Amino acid sequence: MTPTAIDYQIMWNRLIAVVEEQATTLIRTAFSTSVREAGDLSAGLFDRQGRMMAQAVTGTPGHVNAMAESVTHFIREIGLQHLYEGDVLITNDPWMGTGHLHDITVVTPVFRKGVHIGFFACTAHVVDIGGRGFGPDAGEVFEEGLLIPISKFAERGEVNAFLIKMVRANVRTPDQTVGDMYSLAACNEAGNRRLQAMLDEFGIDGLDSLSDFIMVASERATREAIARVPAGTYRNTMRVDGFEAPIDIVVTLKVEGERLIADFDGTSGMSAFGVNVPEVYTRAYACYGLKCAIAPQVPNNTGSLLPFEIIAREGSILAARRPAPVSIRHVLGHLVPDVVLGALHQALPGVVPAEGSSALWNIQISARATDPDSGLPGAEILMFNSGGTGARPATDGLSATAFPSGVSTMSVEATEHVGPIIIWRKDLREGSGGAGTMRGGLGQVIEIEARDGYAFWFNAMFDRVVHPARGREGGGTGARGRVELTDGTVLKPKGRQKVAGGKRLRLSLPGGGGYGPPEGRARASVAADLEADLITGKQARDDYGYDGD
Repeated sequence: MTPTAIDYQIMWNRLIAVVEEQATTLIRTAFSTSVREAGDLSAGLFDRQGRMMAQAVTGTPGHVNAMAESVTHFIREIGLQHLYEGDVLITNDPWMGTGHLHDITVVTPVFRKGVHIGFFACTAHVVDIGGRGFGPDAGEVFEEGLLIPISKFAERGEVNAFLIKMVRANVRTPDQTVGDMYSLAACNEAGNRRLQAMLDEFGIDGLDSLSDFIMVASERATREAIARVPAGTYRNTMRVDGFEAPIDIVVTLKVEGERLIADFDGTSGMSAFGVNVPEVYTRAYACYGLKCAIAPQVPNNTGSLLPFEIIAREGSILAARRPAPVSIRHVLGHLVPDVVLGALHQALPGVVPAEGSSALWNIQISARATDPDSGLPGAEILMFNSGGTGARPATDGLSATAFPSGVSTMSVEATEHVGPIIIWRKDLREGSGGAGTMRGGLGQVIEIEARDGYAFWFNAMFDRVVHPARGREGGGTGARGRVELTDGTVLKPKGRQKVAGGKRLRLSLPGGGGYGPPEGRARASVAADLEADLITGKQARDDYGYDGD
């Protein structure tokens, strides 16, 4: 029996449950806190052509939308004729995967009754991949860690023992890193089991017709949404901190009927350090920002991504050439949605939020014993932290919330369990949200110290320290970030630095911009903010003209 449109719609909805179970398996089996605590991952189902049919809601847009391209690279490099049941493919190539070496992508071909019908794919961030560690200091990608070219993790069910030995010999956390590789393979296998049960239920043996239905429906709906955007050319520029010099990110949006082009011509050139972004990651976040505003109800898949044409010139910092260092490509990549949304605001006023802190304030900590003969073990610790989001046209910004990445923060308890550090403070940063009719979200203040007998080095990868998030439509800027010791010593916002034993690191995360003029904020809202210590008394008076009346 030939499935009807209703049958396809039901199966499409069921695929979301399939890939969510796939992602849940990864979270439950992962070794790294970045995966099991923060959800820094992606999972999805692809057809035989490498088109993404469905993605798990759990996961980050950078991983998901970059992975949507990466499966086609696996097909080209391995060849469909060389795929067998029991194969598992792998890479962490930044230009073939999801942008830096710390992301491992695993692709598993799906067979049914001996016939290849599609792929499951997943990506996760591993805490260590060797090299300098997760940070911006490298001058080439070769310094940033071990690169695994597109290859077979397993062939016909037999794991590549040499690959495992190679990884173990090149990373600081061999059990954790290799364990995550196996977790990625298990994640795809869980998805495959659920998919096979679904195909049994519906009595079909392939995905081609279902995939065609999904692609056509999604692309059509997205193009119809683009057609509702007023035609025109819209431009926006954002200056951000960068590493050795400030960086200008420039975008020009051209809307012509059902066609939308985002061209980043005019953006700064490549950096000598690891803030560079492979173009695949730029496309991932540019598409995400545009789709959030224009077609949020359309499911995310290859069909819904096709209508967005993203152009970044090779050699710019948003389209870095090999062998550029790209370890912290997320810092600029997470700012891309704010840039494209700023341009889109000119076409769709009252839709997009003000700028937010955007880039995660990730911190990689290497804790080591102060006495090398003590026998105390070292540890690699990764924390994800977020500042405030920009205020929305009708709602305040969210505090300490990751947008656009969508990841969760690791709990204090889970982080302290991983290594010898104490997190003494983690609370909202009073007054850090930009003033406005709608207030920007607040950042947070975090204080970290090594336990007795230890010191730690940390890789700083922070932005919005010099150039804060801007408000919109008269809203104020969010607070700038700060990196310092609690004794007042100012530290660098990027690069590897040491915190001696007994010293405490303080991170003051930036806030989001406000939306609309501050004088338009309801007096009751100002009073509530003051009561909750979200703003200071001085801000209430100076920004809002409120003196308690």
